[in-house]
Amino acid sequence: MTDESPTGLSEAQACQKLAQWGANALPSPGRRGFAQIAGETMREPMFVLLLAAAGLYLFLGSLGEGVFLLLGACAAIALVVVQEARSERALLALRELAQPHARVVRDGLERKVSSREIVPGDIMLVGEGDRICADAVLIAGDILSVDESSLTGESAPVSKRLARAGEVFGEISAPPHEVSPLLFSGTLVVRGQGVARVTHTGVRSALGRIGRSLAEIDQQPTPLQRTAGKLVGLVGAFALAFCGLVVLAFGIFRGDFIAGALAGITTAIALVPEEFPMVLAVFLALGAWRLATHKVLVRRSAVIEALGGATVLCVDKTGTLTQNHMRLVRVWTKAGVASVDTALGDEGRALIACAGLASSVRPIDPMDRAIHEAAGAIGVVVGAGAIERSWPLRPDMMAVTQLWRAGDERVAAAKGAPEALFRLCGLDDGTIARLHEIIEAFAKDGLRVLGVANWRGGTTFPELPESASFAFVGLIGFLDPLREDVPGALEEARSAGIQVIMITGDHPATALAIASGAGIDVASGVMTGAALAELAFPALRQHLRQGRVFARIGPDQKLLIVEALKANGEVVAMTGDGVNDAPALEAADIGIAMGQKGADVAREAADLVLLDDGFASIVGGVRMGRRIFANLRKALIYITAIHIPIAGLALLPILLGLPQLLFPMHVVLLELAIDPTCALAFEGERSSRGAMKRPPRKPDEALFGPRQLLNAAVQGLVILVGVLTLYIYAAATLTVDQARGAAFIALVVANLTLALVDAVGAEGRILDPERRIYWIIAGVLLAVLAMVVASPLLAGIFHLAAPSAPYVLASLGVGLLSGAWHWPALRFGSWGRRA
Repeated sequence: MTDESPTGLSEAQACQKLAQWGANALPSPGRRGFAQIAGETMREPMFVLLLAAAGLYLFLGSLGEGVFLLLGACAAIALVVVQEARSERALLALRELAQPHARVVRDGLERKVSSREIVPGDIMLVGEGDRICADAVLIAGDILSVDESSLTGESAPVSKRLARAGEVFGEISAPPHEVSPLLFSGTLVVRGQGVARVTHTGVRSALGRIGRSLAEIDQQPTPLQRTAGKLVGLVGAFALAFCGLVVLAFGIFRGDFIAGALAGITTAIALVPEEFPMVLAVFLALGAWRLATHKVLVRRSAVIEALGGATVLCVDKTGTLTQNHMRLVRVWTKAGVASVDTALGDEGRALIACAGLASSVRPIDPMDRAIHEAAGAIGVVVGAGAIERSWPLRPDMMAVTQLWRAGDERVAAAKGAPEALFRLCGLDDGTIARLHEIIEAFAKDGLRVLGVANWRGGTTFPELPESASFAFVGLIGFLDPLREDVPGALEEARSAGIQVIMITGDHPATALAIASGAGIDVASGVMTGAALAELAFPALRQHLRQGRVFARIGPDQKLLIVEALKANGEVVAMTGDGVNDAPALEAADIGIAMGQKGADVAREAADLVLLDDGFASIVGGVRMGRRIFANLRKALIYITAIHIPIAGLALLPILLGLPQLLFPMHVVLLELAIDPTCALAFEGERSSRGAMKRPPRKPDEALFGPRQLLNAAVQGLVILVGVLTLYIYAAATLTVDQARGAAFIALVVANLTLALVDAVGAEGRILDPERRIYWIIAGVLLAVLAMVVASPLLAGIFHLAAPSAPYVLASLGVGLLSGAWHWPALRFGSWGRRA
């Protein structure tokens, strides 16, 4: 069997060629390794300050303190490296999911494989909306129109002819100016479908040779990440300046510049909220990974913030609300209406055979597949010759026509929208009126209806089907049942205050039947594309406040609906799968492309890709988006709140003339608990029970605005006042080290309590077994604290001692109360799961 065989390569041949030529991929930015992540981390202000403090202790001869700080710095760096590496693994998994796919024929069977697995000699199937993933030669099918602007810069599509027998092509660095059968990697099919033989892959393709890169998930910093980075930079600069002031004040008023340097470094370390950018990166990366596990692939991480705030979901009918598995169930011919499941007469069998002639030989479209399945079930053979030419759908002719040749006879078959077939066949008004009654009856039962016509003649056929004399053969009705999970998902969306609008190109009666069955509000009826075209923009905006069903809508009208909804102040999520849907997907706040039936260009324009094309996945994505947003907000509140008492306790005792309370090693120990808590424990929190019972947040509501800042400030100040008051009282009755020990115990307990309360929220349960990461962190920190207090060596390094029993109890009480005072209800012992 040769490479040109219509059965394609065998799997063994494909594996051999993959090993020979390598993966069909262009060089991409390398994954960050541990060394690179560690190098970037060590340049952060936090770790520069830690190393400076360690060096200062070693210079003073305090070996224990210096070694502890070095180990603490290494541990902090290791934590960040592990978390960043986890994010990198999540992003790598997303890139693998986002890899484009191609349809190939191997061992005579059609298969969908990753574009990386395409090899020279593969037989590749291409169609409208596909991004061609390797250089190839068109050997069968339609005359394609291809957008080659990614290579040539010319926006006008170019036509492609079939290869002639004996034509040989070598490596071509750029598309030729004349019409050719050559297809190039990175270009887009805008019309037609065909079969192509792959010639060059990877860096050997035309795209590879000129150094262009394929579309990948955009991992540029989001606006939120850039804002957080600037905030940390500004706070870091302020902390360093403040560090200098503390050193000067300490030296001038106490005459000890060395102690002032340690106090200043401690204050600076306490002030820098270095967790902000790390938490944002981890949440966005792991959030995108979590969404992918729910069949929602994130192509732009910035959309995660918007996803939970969606107020309107505009969805297609076919494949999103329905199963996208069409069954041909009913036909109409001049003999009358008949069910395909019963015995069909000769006219019914001829109708299905004619519909098969107007369908793709290797069907992708669900209706084409249904026609072939029905023909096979009743024993009808489709096509006995070869396709000579095809005419795909056009905006002005919503029908597909194929011309077949068998010997000296030619047969043309057309199928498509009934109105288009009526015009093609030149039917009179009376006949059209009678047929419309049949179509309405089919549509009210939720069936999608197509018309079928044929032409028979000699050796000539007009350039356009409209010029031929077609005969109307009949109507065929397809049933596409609702997905089983759609009614429940729609009810959940409605409970969450999200409007669901169905937009379809189908018949109005079919649209109403499906919408009603799904649970969409049909009180305002259905608006057709023709009626929408007559509507002024203000009137459309008004209609969209109640209207929920749109039928016979064109792609350009989808864009108009998106613009009207946005003008109404809505946050719009729009689904799309075709080439012409790209503008609407770009315009929507959240563009959602279909991963299974969607065109490549639609996926490239979208923010999200549904891996299973299901509506329930959209609602699940909104639920997950709300969870990510809520958990990220909780984490940022906690980070801000806990830095207030740390910074205050590092500075205020010095200003009040008290012994220094916090040293660098204290802050390091606290940071070693804060980092994994905010990045892992908060990220793993599940949705609250009422997450999908509340309306969407306002579009202008900030993730971390004045309200959250005030909340964090109050939480932090309460802990600061509680611990500082305890320290002042303890310093009056205990030794300095004992007073410091009592205050540090209270601060650690307050930190852990605050983290738990902020993570759980008002309706959570603290003993949820899913919160094991938090309890592991808390257990380790408390064990270390006990070792520090009990061990004279460690107590000496930390400059503290075990306080008396009453003060230990007071420390625990102050820590618990100052950390948990704002929790409305402590519910211990409840192990129930949350929604």
